[in-house]
Amino acid sequence: MLFKDILDKKTKLLYPVFDELHNIAGQNQTHPSDLLLIHENAFYNPEAHTWDNMKKKVSPYMIGPNHEGHSAYTHHDFIGEYISRNLIISSYEQYLESLVYADSRRQEIDNLQFQESISIQFEMLIYLKIWESDNFIKQFYQLALLANGQPYDWHFEIKESNRGPKGTGTRETILRKKTRDSVEFILPELYSSIKRSYITQVRNSIAHSQYSILGRNINLNNQVEGDEANLLRNLTFDQWIGIFHETLVIYTQLQRLMNEVNLNYGSMALQNEGQMEVRINRTDPKKEFQYLNLYYRADWQDWGWQKE
Repeated sequence: MLFKDILDKKTKLLYPVFDELHNIAGQNQTHPSDLLLIHENAFYNPEAHTWDNMKKKVSPYMIGPNHEGHSAYTHHDFIGEYISRNLIISSYEQYLESLVYADSRRQEIDNLQFQESISIQFEMLIYLKIWESDNFIKQFYQLALLANGQPYDWHFEIKESNRGPKGTGTRETILRKKTRDSVEFILPELYSSIKRSYITQVRNSIAHSQYSILGRNINLNNQVEGDEANLLRNLTFDQWIGIFHETLVIYTQLQRLMNEVNLNYGSMALQNEGQMEVRINRTDPKKEFQYLNLYYRADWQDWGWQKE
């Protein structure tokens, strides 16, 4: 269940934090258009070398949604639909008052708690859609890189397991160590927000259906004595509401930041004959910097390698 007053409160806190993330990444980026590369999902695709249906060879350094971008569009639609159908205008405090027990309202209260438990299980799916999203993880990671004065990572690749092929890291490693921990001293408010909302044990409990709901409590069945990463036995619905609402605000603020990046670079391109220079940190066929122009279509607010 989504409560407007909680979303508004958390948005008020995180809106300036994401503005600051945008500003720091812009100031510290090592090329003036690295932020644009994040919006454009710049990536390296070695499969381009095997394509034999092209008149000319295609560079493996590309921009565009790719698989992760199209997945993000699909999940964005689902999340947006859930919000539009489930946003509650009355306050959370008023809702809690409706749950105060009385013998005459026992059936009504039981039904409210049942509907709340069903809603929370939809929210658990959205929680995974956000924190497991390749596109979301990549954008957050790249912003953290730029904020720390490092170049855009064209060769970013998520490993499916610690024993998998070489890559940037697993989702867990990228989110916790290479994103959250890397901004701890630059943006402590963002670090704290991610720490409150991205909880590995909760993520794993949902992903593996290792939980049960009793009353207004979520019992986590993956608790392990002595394991600091899996110490939680229980989440109250109140705790879950805090975690989920903050996750949702982080998600929406990241989308806002990316939209602003596109609008800002579009405005700059219109003052520069519709183009912006970008830098490719190549390793294929050899390690070198390559500088090319991206061209902006104002009517579509999008970018491409070719000038129309």
